[in-house]
Amino acid sequence: MLKQWDQLPAFMKIPEVRPYYDVLAGKRFSLLCKRIFDIVIALILLIILLIPMAVIAVWIKADSKGPVFYRQERVTQYGKHFRIHKFRTMVANADQIGTAVTVNNDSRITRAGSKLRSLRLDELPQLIDVLEGNMSFVGTRPEAVKYVEHYVPEYYATLLLPAGITSTASILYKDEDRLLAGAEDTDRAYIEKVLPGKMKYNLDSIMHYNFFTDIATMFHTVTAVADRKEDE
Repeated sequence: MLKQWDQLPAFMKIPEVRPYYDVLAGKRFSLLCKRIFDIVIALILLIILLIPMAVIAVWIKADSKGPVFYRQERVTQYGKHFRIHKFRTMVANADQIGTAVTVNNDSRITRAGSKLRSLRLDELPQLIDVLEGNMSFVGTRPEAVKYVEHYVPEYYATLLLPAGITSTASILYKDEDRLLAGAEDTDRAYIEKVLPGKMKYNLDSIMHYNFFTDIATMFHTVTAVADRKEDE
């Protein structure tokens, strides 16, 4: 749920964030529906997908050395740090030998990881994050801490709501790994070229927030994943 303005972290109580806050403050019932929907659907999906997720876990362990889950620190609502749940799709020491974003044909991706990423099955464990309240089904993708440190003031408005598994920006930038391919400095290219574009859509989604639009975005995500698989 949305906090009162005077209860927000100091770094968020700025003029650039206020217009977005005022929009969301007028839609508290929709935000309540959003949270109830997240809890109910996440519980149902976890029950249904328990066995398939167990099979995926065995596959990951058999394919390469390392843990089943990838638990990188990310940022969510009100600037809270949390460790995201994802199936590991890269070699165990990927963070030490590359950037926090993935580029096209990234050599750190494992064989199992390549298949999981193409179908976005690596994100199934994020259902746990949804139940914990750190994420929602729809919302701004949770960025790594080092990228949030480069936010311009207006971007902080995206932290008014929990981070999301999917969003309009995620759909439109589903091939961001290809956009970053060939960049001499991947982190800089992401911060200067990709992030501003994604944030434009993220901020627009907040300014025009609607619970039923969230539902539509979830269906569009399924379609986008299917289209990408066909392209491959």
